[in-house]
Amino acid sequence: MFKRYVLSDIDVDFHEEPASGRIGIQLHPSALRSRLRPRRQNLNDESFINSIPGMEGTPAWRVDPLVQIKVLGDPYSGSFAQGRTMRNSPSVDRFRLVNQKEITANGRTEIVTSLVDPSGLSLSHHISWQEGDQAIRITTNVVNRSTEAVTLEMLSSFSLGGLSPFDPGDSAGRLRVHRFRSGWSAEGRCDTRSVEDLHLERSWHGGAMFSERFGQVGSLPVREWFPFLAVEDIKEGVTWAVQLVWAGSWQMEIFRQHDDICVSGGLADREFGHWSKTLHPGDSICSPTALVTCVAGTLEDACDRLTRLHHEAADTHPVVESNLPIIFNEWCSTWGDPSHEKLLAVAKRLSDSPTRYLVIDAGWYKDTGSSNFFYSHGDWVPNTDLFPCGLEQTAAAIRKEGLIPGLWFEFETCGKDSTAFHLVDHLLKRDGIPVTCMGRRFWDMTDPFVRNYLSEKVIDLLDRCGFGYLKVDYNETIGLGSDHPDGLGEGLRLQIEGVHHFFDLMRKRLPDLVIENCSSGGHRLEPSMLARSAMSSFSDAHELPEIPIIAASLHALMLPRQSQIWAVLRPTDSKARLTYSLAATFLGRMCLSGGIAELSSDQWNLVREAQELYVKAAPTIKHGRSHRFGEIAPSWRHPEGWQVLRRISDDGENTLVVAHSFANSPVNLCVPLPEGNWRIQGNLGGHSVSISHSTLTLAIGEDFRGRVILLEKVSTVRKSDPYSALSAVPAAPPPTVRQTAL
Repeated sequence: MFKRYVLSDIDVDFHEEPASGRIGIQLHPSALRSRLRPRRQNLNDESFINSIPGMEGTPAWRVDPLVQIKVLGDPYSGSFAQGRTMRNSPSVDRFRLVNQKEITANGRTEIVTSLVDPSGLSLSHHISWQEGDQAIRITTNVVNRSTEAVTLEMLSSFSLGGLSPFDPGDSAGRLRVHRFRSGWSAEGRCDTRSVEDLHLERSWHGGAMFSERFGQVGSLPVREWFPFLAVEDIKEGVTWAVQLVWAGSWQMEIFRQHDDICVSGGLADREFGHWSKTLHPGDSICSPTALVTCVAGTLEDACDRLTRLHHEAADTHPVVESNLPIIFNEWCSTWGDPSHEKLLAVAKRLSDSPTRYLVIDAGWYKDTGSSNFFYSHGDWVPNTDLFPCGLEQTAAAIRKEGLIPGLWFEFETCGKDSTAFHLVDHLLKRDGIPVTCMGRRFWDMTDPFVRNYLSEKVIDLLDRCGFGYLKVDYNETIGLGSDHPDGLGEGLRLQIEGVHHFFDLMRKRLPDLVIENCSSGGHRLEPSMLARSAMSSFSDAHELPEIPIIAASLHALMLPRQSQIWAVLRPTDSKARLTYSLAATFLGRMCLSGGIAELSSDQWNLVREAQELYVKAAPTIKHGRSHRFGEIAPSWRHPEGWQVLRRISDDGENTLVVAHSFANSPVNLCVPLPEGNWRIQGNLGGHSVSISHSTLTLAIGEDFRGRVILLEKVSTVRKSDPYSALSAVPAAPPPTVRQTAL
């Protein structure tokens, strides 16, 4: 180690390998510094090494490079690596340390490590930390200061080695890997495997490189995996976690050649994502940001540290978002056939409720007399049959009822039944042919014509009609990329930058506009899109029993204040079904849909009760710490067991408990509470609840029931409190409890 920085409670150790000049970093909790173990330097203690002439001194580990980079023309890695990984190519050993600077200003620290190769190609590795954070941000910048063009085939955002620093050898049996899988209407399933299960044990003398390379290719960044990776040392109780900030093709790798596990990630490389980039003299490129943390704690602890970094961007959205307003979206009410009359009926029902936004979803632009809305988007001409007086009048009528009107767009694509579909000079192409997928084509978001067209069709329309809310949908993926001199992957990278630019333009032009990021059920639930939108639709699982499971799982990956959870309400729903749906919305942002105008007075009163409790719970949803309990069988589509999400406010004064039973659930559920006296502020779904010895016991009753309990800490329990007697009721025996990792 040649330099150590302490950022929050994390030690960032820079190591140098004298023989090669490699620079690398290792992270560990500062409090556990004394438990670090010196690594064995060679394999001389292994009998199978000593028996082979010339194998003496075989290294047991090497410094993992600070930056993973591959330059076209350099040799590729040996050790059976090609097709599996481009890490540790000979390119990395061309670079030598120039200097390292620590810059501190306004509570922010930045550590810049500069490296250069003999040709003049320079790397700068940036670690930034804001006082109060318990995680860091890492980016890599490349500048071509040579006199010749240089083509990159790989560039990482981060690269960490030395896992685990608490073991001198190969950490057998102590490391496990956490990732989160994603599918349409099934987002955020935690996948935990041991290093051994991933078949990443080191080869006997380091003669082979092994890599579990995973990620996503295309413009739906969480289509298969979330851009997240964590490694846990289960013996030491330490977790390292990373989240990438990128909406295009990306990759992460769990790498093994020697004793230690190394992890890296960033843009999908040439092998994985068809990416290369030519830098002419003076050109530069910056990698996507990686959010990185290390904690003496669990996966849940690490995830909480990373998602807390999202608050900085979330706080930049319109002030109306400050108290987490409730949304009504008419999609599951009209199914693509909205009209002025239908919307006005909904607005009148909602006018005396805490609901703040009323969103017009898809179909408002479809051709007159047509029922087709799925492929008619792109021209964005309001349907005069549905809105005979224009969208302006409908938006004004909604505002008259005290609501903020919203409008749906899928502006990055155009459907086959639109005129825009045939403007091929302004659409993305692959092999010279417009990229077409199931009746959709993609605007070239780097084209000035497209930016002007969408500025008029989207921004100007929203402004002219008085909409205060925009729902941005995105229902296809570009795939490997689009035509570009450097290759398909670079075409896609520039397209994503163009999308970011347009979102930024909308926010600049309409600073009071609340933006929702939908993207076909959550396929853009990553930090760069979360930062550019006030909230995101968590899933398209609109009326499914697994909604609470998906919603609770996403607490590990995004802030609940930005996770829009749907409750589709029908006049045919029983009270239990309504409560089950409404309770799930307390796991994020409450969004209602369905036959709201047709609900009976009793049903509507239940909705109002839930909304009023949600208003009280909003501060805890906005700023708190989540912990999940439960026993859930493997199937999400046919859930069995139970789940409780306990969220404690950051100030420790409030606790929100959201409970759901599934098939074969126990009758009573028990939830541990922080020490103190607790008063029940609200109880949705029944009154059978007790508090005793810092344990909340609630009767869930039957299968597929939902409950919400909001608790307030008090110094003494007031006798006038109608719930005060409950604190003396003995707690029922708890079911067999398994704490479910977020």
